[in-house]
Amino acid sequence: MLRNLMLTLAYDGADFHGWQHQPQLRTVQGTLETALRRVLRHQVRVIGCSRTDAGVHAAAYVANLYSTSPTECRSIFRGVGSRLPKDMTLLRVEDVPLTFHATSSALSKLYRYRIHNTPMRPCEQLNQRFVYHFWHPLDPDRMRRAADAWIGTHDFSSFASAGNERESNIRTVLAIHLYRHDLEIRMDIEGEGFLYKQVRNMMGTLIEIGRGHWEVDRAAEILAARRRSAAGPTAAARGLSLQWVRYDLTSLPEPSAELLERARTAAHPAGAQRANVERRSASTAPAPPDAGIEEPPA
Repeated sequence: MLRNLMLTLAYDGADFHGWQHQPQLRTVQGTLETALRRVLRHQVRVIGCSRTDAGVHAAAYVANLYSTSPTECRSIFRGVGSRLPKDMTLLRVEDVPLTFHATSSALSKLYRYRIHNTPMRPCEQLNQRFVYHFWHPLDPDRMRRAADAWIGTHDFSSFASAGNERESNIRTVLAIHLYRHDLEIRMDIEGEGFLYKQVRNMMGTLIEIGRGHWEVDRAAEILAARRRSAAGPTAAARGLSLQWVRYDLTSLPEPSAELLERARTAAHPAGAQRANVERRSASTAPAPPDAGIEEPPA
């Protein structure tokens, strides 16, 4: 029987080369799939909600995979969790409808960017891996007023870095909250989706405005320019974290008759196939033909 499992996990991205598989490199996807194979005893293809870049963190990253294992979610949670490294943890494992897809089913995502804005380094707070240290004084009010120009549906080409693979750079930003928290300046940005390095490029631009190098009105001008060279530098990856992803599981489409039949007839590996799971090709992982394995970059 084929089932669809949704995983929620958190990780410190400092020592990972991003989410997506890369040959000979330590990635979140590769590490997670290794643990899953050893528990489920079949090859897996995990679908992530976003291809977070190297050094970016996650407080509640969502992924899904198809499995033929009859193992209960509680046992999967314990088995996989015990096999993950210390900079990564599994928060939840649950069965979801067959049509759930971690990327395309997402309604919105919220990213948080943290700046340690004081001359002293963030070592006393033990935050050096999770904040960008910018010691020049920043004016959060100027940054807040500038960011207001980016709320809504716009062409964000000015904030799309090289490597952006999207056909359209039009995205919808639902909300931006910029505030001071103790020694930090934080930006929480919620959107339906983001371009590659969009949030970090937006923060790099806000830093230039917050330090007084650019006027507040320049934020709208940069957006209208639709040129990456018009915006500010890319802020460091370590300050960025994916906080949560919002879904509505009640509004998912119904599975087709073909998908239901595939799910009913899917068999769990046995014998040598189960024992030698590490040697089996990734193409043997259970998944519908239209699962959409590739995730867009974040």
